[in-house]
Amino acid sequence: MMTLEEALDRILSSINPLPEEVVAISEAVGRVPTQALLAPTDLPPFDNSAFDGYAVRSVDVARASKENPVILEATGSVKAGEAPVEIVGPGTCMRILTGALLPAGADAVVMQEDTRIPREGVVEVLDAVKAWEGVRMAGDDVRRGAVLADAGEALRPAHMGLLAGSGFARIAVHRRPRVTLLSTGNELIPLGGVLKPGQIYDSNSLLMRALADQDRLPIVHTGHIPDTLEQTMAELHDAARQADVVVTTGGVSVGDADFVKPAMAALGGSLDLWRIAIKPGKPFAFGRLGAAYWFGLPGNPVSAFVTWWLLVRPALRRLMGRRSTRGRRVLACLAEPVANRGDRRHFIRVRFDDAGKVRLAGVQASHVQSSLAIADALLDMPPGAHWETGREVMVECVD
Repeated sequence: MMTLEEALDRILSSINPLPEEVVAISEAVGRVPTQALLAPTDLPPFDNSAFDGYAVRSVDVARASKENPVILEATGSVKAGEAPVEIVGPGTCMRILTGALLPAGADAVVMQEDTRIPREGVVEVLDAVKAWEGVRMAGDDVRRGAVLADAGEALRPAHMGLLAGSGFARIAVHRRPRVTLLSTGNELIPLGGVLKPGQIYDSNSLLMRALADQDRLPIVHTGHIPDTLEQTMAELHDAARQADVVVTTGGVSVGDADFVKPAMAALGGSLDLWRIAIKPGKPFAFGRLGAAYWFGLPGNPVSAFVTWWLLVRPALRRLMGRRSTRGRRVLACLAEPVANRGDRRHFIRVRFDDAGKVRLAGVQASHVQSSLAIADALLDMPPGAHWETGREVMVECVD
């Protein structure tokens, strides 16, 4: 059996990011730029007021205080979005609102709370300000030419405001992989059906779709394949023609009803790897069918989840152009003893308690979905290991 690292390296080394397409900035969350996005202008683009107050010359109010206020003539006002025409000269000031362009001649803004209006057209300044105090300088946030988002970096919601504020309306990003999800097994029935003896609901289809939705991947088709070689071949053939990635759950072991691998072989597909030395998820397969990548996940839902998270998700992210494909890993402290008595590396479902420590999320069998639903992370534990309470461990978050 292959190690997880060997399998992941083989998968990723065979994958290149998909070509680029241009999208509106409003549709770019989660997308990956094909090149670094550079600021076309300073941000903010001009000197502006940090708050409501009065634009002044700092030299005029250098000695202002409540006991000795400085009296200035108010010559006008400027609001956000306006271009002032008046100049702030000696002994004068101008009313200014938050975000408004600093008028010529002024080099500071006095807060409204630090002024008094004894009569119309006159302002008493009650506190001194230094040069450029109360002013948000042009380029204070971003200088022209600075990198706003790097190539290979998935765009987060916070990027949207930065890019929009810098004037980006459309950007070039890698195309997202089109995905087909296929579950296999005569025992599966769709949601809403009535269970007969021996039948279960097809939970894997919805589970895989939810995982794909986390990366905003377009789902071309979701289907169910009965346990026959002919129907398995037909579904795989159609899926490979429509999608960049085909993900199957079930049917990749060596049982009498496992037809996915024989169907792949009959269709001329490649089987690049099979069986990984991990638990859960041992009967995992990867290959190609035509131009499509194929991932054969085990049928047990926890095994399907773990292999998606550790192997499929990094591959999908590589196709999306992401430089970093691994999940978020954090150090944590064990709240209880944990043991792996098996002979395979075990990815154990754990959850954080109120103290920030991790403990078992519940029963660890690969068919038990209740413990997966409450898990926050996977604990990577080598075979034969026994770890005591308080040990510092690395966990991979699955949120």
